[in-house]
Amino acid sequence: MAGMKIKPKTGGQLLVDALEVHGADRVFCVPGESYLAVLDALHDADVPVTVCRQEGGAAMMAETHGKLTGRPGICMVTRGPGATNAAAGVHVAAQDSTPMILFIGQIERGMREREAFQEVDYRQMFGGMAKWVAEIDHADRVPEFISRAYHAATSGRPGPVVLALPEDMLVEVAAVPQPAPWSQIETQPGLNVMADLQKRLWAASRPIAILGGSRWSEEAVAAFTRFAERFELPVACSFRRQMLFDNLHPNYAGDVGIAINPKLADRIRNSDLVLLVGGRLSEMPSQSYSLLKIPEPDQPLVHVHPDAEELGRVYRPSLAIHASPTAFCKAAEGLQPPRELKSAGVAAKAHADYLEWSGTRPQTPGHLQMAGVMDWIEASLPDDTIFTNGAGNYATWLHRFHRFRKYATQAAPTSGSMGYGLPAAVAAKLAFPDRTVVCFAGDGCVQMTMQEFGTACQEGAAIMLLVIDNGLFGTIRMHQEKIYPGRVSATNLVNPDFAMLARSYGAHAETIETTEDFGPAFERAQRSGKPALLHLILDPEAITPSASLSQIRSAAEAR
Repeated sequence: MAGMKIKPKTGGQLLVDALEVHGADRVFCVPGESYLAVLDALHDADVPVTVCRQEGGAAMMAETHGKLTGRPGICMVTRGPGATNAAAGVHVAAQDSTPMILFIGQIERGMREREAFQEVDYRQMFGGMAKWVAEIDHADRVPEFISRAYHAATSGRPGPVVLALPEDMLVEVAAVPQPAPWSQIETQPGLNVMADLQKRLWAASRPIAILGGSRWSEEAVAAFTRFAERFELPVACSFRRQMLFDNLHPNYAGDVGIAINPKLADRIRNSDLVLLVGGRLSEMPSQSYSLLKIPEPDQPLVHVHPDAEELGRVYRPSLAIHASPTAFCKAAEGLQPPRELKSAGVAAKAHADYLEWSGTRPQTPGHLQMAGVMDWIEASLPDDTIFTNGAGNYATWLHRFHRFRKYATQAAPTSGSMGYGLPAAVAAKLAFPDRTVVCFAGDGCVQMTMQEFGTACQEGAAIMLLVIDNGLFGTIRMHQEKIYPGRVSATNLVNPDFAMLARSYGAHAETIETTEDFGPAFERAQRSGKPALLHLILDPEAITPSASLSQIRSAAEAR
C-alpha cells in the first residue's frame, strides 16, 4: 500500500520472501554455513525444504521439478565443493532446456581475489553452461535479481540461472519492496507464418512432425493432437520426449532417439515437409547429424522454437516460426486441411511401422527377461505413472517398449547423465504424491546418486526403484566390445546387495532373479507404502534387446 513503511529485512529474508512471491513449490538443498541466513529464513516460510545427500542429486531434483512443472526448480548449495558437485544438475538443465535456479553460498565480499576458503568465480565456472550467472552484492537488490532470475530461466529457450550469495550480504539489512510475481512470457506466431505453414501442409504428400524441447503443457499436447488429426500428420517425439504425444494414438510414428526405428529414419529422410516443434534435433535425435544436412537440409524444414537464436543455428529452415510450443499449438487450432489431403494414409502407415518395431519382444540370455518385466508394467500400471531414468543400455527397454500416454510422465536427461533417475524420481514423487513413480536405473548408474535413496526415505517419498544389475558399465562395455573386442578394461563392477542396502534405510526391498517373480514383488512393494527397491539380477550377456555381449564381440572380431 502506498505510503506504508517497509520493514527492514536481511538479505536472506528478502530472498525467501521473493521465492514465496514467485510461487516456489519447494527448495532442494544441501546445507552449508555460507548461506545460514537463508536457511534461518526458510524456518518460518511456507516453502517446503528437501534436504538432499549430495549437491548433484539436489540439482537434479530441482531440474526434474522444472521439467515436469514448467516452473523453475530451486536448488541451494554451499560454495566451492558444493557448487562443483551441483554442476552436474546444471548441465542437465542446460542441455534439456529446463528452467532452474541454483543459489550458491559465497565468501564474504571483502575477501575476494585472495583465494579465500572455497572461493570460486562462478561467472567463469558456469558462464558457458547457464543462461545467466550473477552475484548479488547488495541486499537491497535481492528482489530485483530473483525476479530477473525467474524470467531468464523461463523465457525463450529455458535453462539454468546461477546466483551467488555473499555470506555478509545475506545478513545485511535493507528495506525494499518485492516486485509482482513472475509470469510466463509467450512468443506468439504471426498470422502470415501460420498461413504459410497451412499452404505447405496442403502441398505435402510425405510430411512428418517431430516434437521436442520444453515450454509444453498438457493443453498444448492436446491441441497439437487435434491439429495432427485434422491433417493426418505422422508425429514422432524427439529423444526422451515421448510424453509429448500419446504413443498409442493412430498418428504416432515413434521416437527419434538412439537406435531409431530404421523405417522412421527413412521416413524423415524422404519427407517433403519436416515440422520440428520445440526441439533442436541435436546429436542424439539427428543420428549424429545425419538425418538432415547442415546447414541446408534436403527436406523442407519448418522449425518452431521459442528462442530466435535457435532458428537457423544448425539447420537453415525453409520457414522459421519464432514461438513457444504452447503458443504455436494454440495458433495451430485455427489451421484447416483441404478437402483432399495429399498425405492421406501416411500417418496410419507410420503408426503401423511403430507398433511393429516396438511390439517385438526379444528373448535375451538369462532367467530374468526384461521383455517380461515390460509386459507386466504395460499391463498393470496406470497411464499417469511417471517414469524416470538416467543413462545406460537398460533404458532402452523403457524407451522402446513402454507406451507413454500422457504429458508429464517422463523425466529423463537428453544430456545422457548417469545417476539422474533416482533423484528425478524423488522430485517427481514430491511434486505428484498421488501418482506412481518408477525409476529405471542400472547398477552403475544408480551408484552415482544412491545416497539420494536416503532422501526418499526421509521425505517418505514412496518411489519404486528398479535396479537393473548386470555387473557392468553396460553401455561402455558394449562400445568397448565393438571397437576393442575381448579387451575388457575398467567396465566390470563388484556391487553391493542393493536390497540389503535399501532395507538398512527402512525401505521395502526384494531381489528378483526370474521374470515370474517381478509382478508379485512389485505389488508387495506397492502395498508396503514405503520407498521400495527391487534388485533385478540380469545376465551380463543380455547387454541389449537385439544382441548379446558375445554376439557383439564375435561380430567385431569377424571384421
